[in-house]
Formats: sequence, C-alpha cells, structure tokens
Amino acid sequence: MNYDVIVVGAGHAGNEAACAAANLGSKTLLITMDMNKIGQMSCNPAIGGIAKGQIVREIDALGGQMGIVTDLTALQFRLLNQSKGPAMWSPRSQSDREQFIIQWRRTIENTANLDIWQDTATSLIIENGECKGVKTLMGVTFHAKAVVLTNGTFLNGLIHIGRLQIKGGRIAEPAAYGITEQLREEGFTTGRMKTGTPVRIDGRSVDFSKMTEQHGEDDFHKFSYMDFKPRPLKQKPCWITYTNTDTHDILRKGLPDSPLFNGQIKSIGPRYCPSIETKIVTFADKDKHQLFLEPESENGQEFYLNGFSSSLPMDIQVNALHTIPGLENAKIYRPGYAIEYDYFDPTQLEHSLETKKVKHLFFAGQINGTTGYEEAGGQGILAGINAHLACKGDERFTLSRDESYIGVLVDDLVNKGVDEPYRMFTSRAEYRILLRQDDADMRLTEKSYDLGLAKKDRYDLLIEKKQRRDEIMEYVKSTTVHKAAANEFLRKVNSSEVKEGTKLVDLLLRPEIKLNDLIEHFYGLHELTDKITNRKEEIIEAAEILVKYDGYIKREKSLAEKLHRLENIRIKDKFDYASIHQLSTEARQKLAKINPETIGQASRISGVAPSDISILLLLCGR
Repeated sequence: MNYDVIVVGAGHAGNEAACAAANLGSKTLLITMDMNKIGQMSCNPAIGGIAKGQIVREIDALGGQMGIVTDLTALQFRLLNQSKGPAMWSPRSQSDREQFIIQWRRTIENTANLDIWQDTATSLIIENGECKGVKTLMGVTFHAKAVVLTNGTFLNGLIHIGRLQIKGGRIAEPAAYGITEQLREEGFTTGRMKTGTPVRIDGRSVDFSKMTEQHGEDDFHKFSYMDFKPRPLKQKPCWITYTNTDTHDILRKGLPDSPLFNGQIKSIGPRYCPSIETKIVTFADKDKHQLFLEPESENGQEFYLNGFSSSLPMDIQVNALHTIPGLENAKIYRPGYAIEYDYFDPTQLEHSLETKKVKHLFFAGQINGTTGYEEAGGQGILAGINAHLACKGDERFTLSRDESYIGVLVDDLVNKGVDEPYRMFTSRAEYRILLRQDDADMRLTEKSYDLGLAKKDRYDLLIEKKQRRDEIMEYVKSTTVHKAAANEFLRKVNSSEVKEGTKLVDLLLRPEIKLNDLIEHFYGLHELTDKITNRKEEIIEAAEILVKYDGYIKREKSLAEKLHRLENIRIKDKFDYASIHQLSTEARQKLAKINPETIGQASRISGVAPSDISILLLLCGR
C-alpha cells in the first residue's frame, strides 16, 4: 500500500502531523497501537499553561486542531498571569479526558486524505539514505514518500512502581521495539529519559469540605481563533489541598525502594515537574507542598492529583495519600508510576524536523526529548507540513524565534540539544512581547493560508479582525475630546484631570484606564465598537494591547530586525570547522556536529562564544 505521508503514533504530535499533511492534500496514513486511545492524555487532563498556552494558540493559528478540540471538551478554563503584562498571559484548560479522545477521533475520521491503521510499527524502510515506508508487527508493509515518527514514551518503554518493573509505553499498554535499534545502526545517537504521573483517585472517597474550591473563568477567552462558542460541557471546579509533615515522613520511608534514588532509574526526568519524592528531598526544609485535585470528566468520578507524581511503592503512595486533608479515606483507581523511554538527540534534526542522516524522515514530540502535550503538538504540525512539502520536493517551512514559540522550541532543540526533558517557558523566548497569546493569528495564519493549510474561512476571520482592530486604534489615536468631557470621564474613573483637550489615546495610555472604560463613556467609540458583530471582546482586547504596549513592541521588533541580519549570512557546508584553529575547541566540535545554516543559528549554539562568531564573520568577509 502506497501513501504520501505515514505518521507513526496517534498522540498529540502524531494527530497534528497527520491532520496537517492530509489537509494540505497528501494521502496520509496514521498508524496507532490502539484506535480507542487517539489523543490520549497520558498524564494531566489539561492543555495550556505558562507559554504552553501560547503554543496551542499558534497551532490553531496555523490551522491545527488542538485548540478546537480543547475548547469543545473543556471542564474549566483560566487565563493565567493576568496580573502581569500581556506577554505573560497564558490560557489553560482542564479537559474531559474521554471527550478529548472522542473529539480527536471524530476529527481524524472525518479528515479527507487520512486513513487509520491499528498496528505497531517495528521498522522503517530506508533505501539509499531516504525513508521509503514502514513495516509493522502484523507483517504489513506500507510505502510512503515521507515518514513522521511520534512514538512518545513507547520506544522501549519501561514502567517503574517501586522495585516493580513492567515493560510498556503506558500503564497496561505494550512498549514498541525495533525502531531505536534500527536507527542506532544508521548512526543516530539515542538516549533515555524519564517522566511520571500521579495516582488517580475515586472522587466518591474524597472529603471536599477539607479542601479549597477553585473555579475557572467563563469569559470570551478560548484557544481557537475560529468563531464558535467554547466550553459546551458542564464547568467543574478544581480543589486545593496540601501535604504535611506526616505525609513527608511516610514518603521518606519509601525512598530506599524508590527507583529514582536506589539506582534503578538512571535517566533524567523533567526538572519543572518533579515527583513528590524529589520535592521532599530537594526542598527538605518545606513542611508542605500544594496539590491540585483536578476532575477528569464531566460526569465521572476520576480525579488527578496534580503535584503528587510518584514512582514509590504502591503501599507508600496510598499511606501517604491518607495523611492529606480531604484524602484520609481516598480510594485509588491506579497508582502513580515512572516510565523510561528512548529519545533521539534533537541536534540530529534540521529546523524542519527532518533528520539530517535520513531524508524524508521526521521526528516530533517526546522522541526529540521534549515533554508536554503542547510542545508535542507544535512539533507535530510543523513536521506534518514539512512531510507534505517533502513529497512535493518543495522548500521546507520553518518558523523563527521572533515569530513563534514553536520557532523557539525547535531552534533550542536543534542548536542546544537536551540533557533533560525540554519544557517551554516564556523565559526561553527573547521576543516574548512579540509572541503574545492574543496575536498568534496575526503572526501565523497568513503564512499558513499561503501554504494551503489554513482555509479561507479562517483567513477571512483574520482579515475581518485586523480591519476592526485597526479601525478602533485609528479612532482613539485621531479623536480629540474637549477638556470638560475628558475631565468628566476622568473623575468617573478616579484618574487625575487634564488642563486642556486631549486625544483618547492619551487617556488610554494611563495604566488605570481600560479601553472598555472609554467605550462606555464616549459615544463615538461606543458606536464604532457596536458595529462589531462577532468576537467583539477579542478584537477590543487586541486593539488595547497594541495601543498600550506600542513602544515596547516597536523596540522588540527593531531588535529582532537587527539580529535577522545574521540570519541572512549563510554558512552551511561552507567551512571545515576542524581546521579553523582560531575557534575554540568546543566551538569547532559543536559547529561540526550541527553544521548551522546561518551565522545567526551558529550564535545560538551552546558553547559557541561571541569571539567565535567574530572569527566566522571575518571569514565571511564581514
């Protein structure tokens, strides 16, 4: 059987990759071990969070599916960091785990050009340095022009619960074998990483009266830029509780049997999502740790205990759990566990996520050493786009650091590699004022529309939004109000009065004044915004941010433009770095390994100093 693109794995990376390739017109096959677990949320039933929410909005702006699926299956939505500037605002949503799978499967099954095959990929067909297809456990051979691997935690997966070890890619699911070994023979560098997950609790056994209730928000914010009403499911609260010294005492008794501390696990886990046993060792001075009890479904009783990831023996987990307020009589559906799995050094990738060693082979997700559904989805849509372009022989599609968090993510992976599971943070982006969650559509949708992935309905919404946004901005910048009218308004909002007539923009630039305040008071502005028939709040917010932060945005754009000059100096395959003795030893080694496309990329490689860049510029005649 022949396809244009084959995607292995139906997790968050694989689903986006398969849908992107198929929606671009490639005949696509998605291979998954279990069709009933398409889009399974293996750990936390939540999408988004700090910087992660921005990635989801970028996926949506490109024409991906994660944002839509999340909005339709949300149990609770929050916009985080609203006390800070808009560069830090990040959407986050709890989802119904079962509905999330159903919605993803419904999406995939109704995507043209996309077939599904339930099986396990065991090897790749590689001929003359090019990937030509996949062989499966059932003995089926599929041929393709491009292959995307999104194997998640399944490559040689090994589960740990205390000293118990179980082969598997997820609890009760088999591991996958063969591909790591084959690619290692092809010269790929591989390693092992670790992640983990908490216990799942029966809500009927929880005393919620001893916990603090935390509700979500129900305003206009959502993940997708498409025009539909989000959150059709019943919205549910999360619950906050804390560990205590009794909890920690029990956990410490289990440390000798902890695979994290007895030498059983030798790989590195995610620093920013530590297990509860790691917390009590690393932060030994703390007498409590915050936990969030999060619902997993609209009508079910399964709860996720965020902050209590563990691979300790089962009895230790249960006994410690029973010391936590509200969980004294808690029953669990399954214990927490750790899992080790294979990944591939991402410096072996191009920025398109195509491997350097084998043409038309792409990696996306945890196989690249990342952690998180969002990071996986961002890589997936990029890999799917480029797998399609590879079939056509077209130039690959890449994203830069100043136009997307996805660009930051890929650039970090390709240039720096990983020594622990990579997680996105706003601090990783030097242009985060340009990469806000509110304007991912402005940054990316037109690019995607030109590719053919974003469709006309999405593009039309973008044009309408931009037009309405700009009309508001022009009005506040050009409209002058008389002193009396201005002061009447300023007294109303408890702001200092003016001595003469002033423009609306000068009022809006005051930190205490919001655009909605002006809309409520000044009829002309009210009349203008009343003409907006859909996504009104979203458009008003977009206009307000651009006006209030105009100076910061312009300054960051100027900085980005200056650094772009280095991106225009191409050096790939231009130098024999080993022979350039003016470079430091580390620089010679790193540059030879990565073979950067441009001076700009070279400057971001760990171990390449500014003095090394100066030498390369001299050699380029600059």
